[in-house]
Amino acid sequence: MIKKYLLLTFVATFFTSNIFCQDVFPAAKDITYLEDLYKHLHANPELSFHEVASSKRMAEELRTVGFTVTENVGGYGVVGVLKNGAGPTVLVRADMDALPIVEATNLPYASKVKTKDAEGKEVGVMHACGHDMHMTVWAGTARNLANRKNEWSGTLVFIGQPAEERSGGAKAMLADGLYEKFPKPDYALALHVSSGLPAGQIGLCAEYAMANVDMVDITITGHGGHGAYPHTTIDPIVLSARLILDFQTIISREISPLDPGVLTVGSIHGGSKGNVIPNEVKLELTLRSYKDEVRTAILEKIKRTCRGVGLSAGLHEDELPVVTVRNESTPALFNNKSLVETLFPVFQSTIGEEQVLMLFPVMGGEDFGRYGRTEEKVPILLYWLGSVDPTVVEKTKSEGGTLPSLHSSKYAPLPTPTIRTGVATMTAGVLHLLKK
Repeated sequence: MIKKYLLLTFVATFFTSNIFCQDVFPAAKDITYLEDLYKHLHANPELSFHEVASSKRMAEELRTVGFTVTENVGGYGVVGVLKNGAGPTVLVRADMDALPIVEATNLPYASKVKTKDAEGKEVGVMHACGHDMHMTVWAGTARNLANRKNEWSGTLVFIGQPAEERSGGAKAMLADGLYEKFPKPDYALALHVSSGLPAGQIGLCAEYAMANVDMVDITITGHGGHGAYPHTTIDPIVLSARLILDFQTIISREISPLDPGVLTVGSIHGGSKGNVIPNEVKLELTLRSYKDEVRTAILEKIKRTCRGVGLSAGLHEDELPVVTVRNESTPALFNNKSLVETLFPVFQSTIGEEQVLMLFPVMGGEDFGRYGRTEEKVPILLYWLGSVDPTVVEKTKSEGGTLPSLHSSKYAPLPTPTIRTGVATMTAGVLHLLKK
C-alpha cells in the first residue's frame, strides 16, 4: 500500500545529495541544452490557439532525435512517434500555450512579449503556468529515451498540445483523430509544475486529482428607469444580488457535504450611473466539482434559481435570466489508481523516497483528463513537479508568507533542478512501462 503523506515535507538537500538514479539522469550536456531551451521558450510565449513558433520548435526537437513527426493536429498540435520493437504504447503530453499576463519576475529571460487577445486588446504574454517547463522536460525526456533504445521495447507517442488554458487543445487533437491516425496508447503520462513544492520533489494523487471546470455567463434582464422611481422598474441589480446570495446555498444546502463543489461569482457588470436603474446585468461564474453528476446538479440548480428569482420579480417568460455554459468546459482529471501504485515506487527509487509525496486533489482544471475519458479508456497519470527554490520555500514557510501561485505574474520556476527532476522521473516512468 502506498504510504500517504498528509503534510508536505520540504527537503532542501537536493543540490548536495546524490539521490538520482544515474541510469535515467540526463547528461550534463543535455542539461545545458535544456536550460537554454527553457529560457528561450520562457522569453517567447504564445497565447492559446496561436502556438505557431512553439509547435515548430517542439516538432524540431522530436525530429532531431529520430521521431516521425506530424504537425497541425487539432490546430497547432504536434505528434511524434518513435517505434522500437514490440511492446506497449506510451503517450507523453506537454502543453504549449501561455497566459495573457504581464510578467513581473525581473528575470534576465523574462517575457517582454505583447500581443492582441481574442477581443483585440493588447496584452502581455507569460508562461505563468509553467508550460515552458512542461515542453522542456518533454523534449529532454524524448532525447533521453531516444538515446536509450536498448533499454525499452514498444512505441512512444509524444504530443505537444495547444490551448490547454482555454480547454480546447485536448478536445481538438482527439477530434482530429489522435487515437485513430496514430498508435493508440496503452498508457498516457503528463506532469504539471507545482508552485508549492520545492524543486527536487514530485507529488502524486490517485483517482480524482483535478476538477470539472465550467465557465457560466448569466444575463439578467430588467426594466430600467429613474433611480427616484424604482417602483416603475424591475431592477436587474437587485435581482443579481438576490441570485448571488441564493447561489451560495446550492453548494452548502443542496449538494452532499461528501461531494466537493465550488461556485464562484467572479464578475458582475451592470449600470452606468448611480441614479439610473439599468436594463441589464451580466454575471460570470466558475463551477468546479469532481463527479459528473454533481456538475450536472449544480448547473440545473443555477438555472432553476434564475428562473425562480425572475418569476418572483414579475418578469415574463421571455425575460427570464439567460444561463449560458461556455464551450470551454474541462472534465475532471482521474488518475488511474493502478498506474499510480505502479509508478510511485519507481519514482521513489529514482529520486529518493522522501522526495515523492502523495497529495490531496485540487480544484484546478486540466484538460489532460480528456485523454482518459474516450471510449478507449486509456489509463492516465498526471503528477506534480516541484519547481520552487527550496530555500525560498523554507523562508516563506518560516515567515508565514505565501508563495506566488500558478498564474501569478511573479511565478518563476528554478530551472536546473526542476528540469533534472522532471526528465529523470518521466524517463523512469516510461522505461518501466516499456521495460523489456
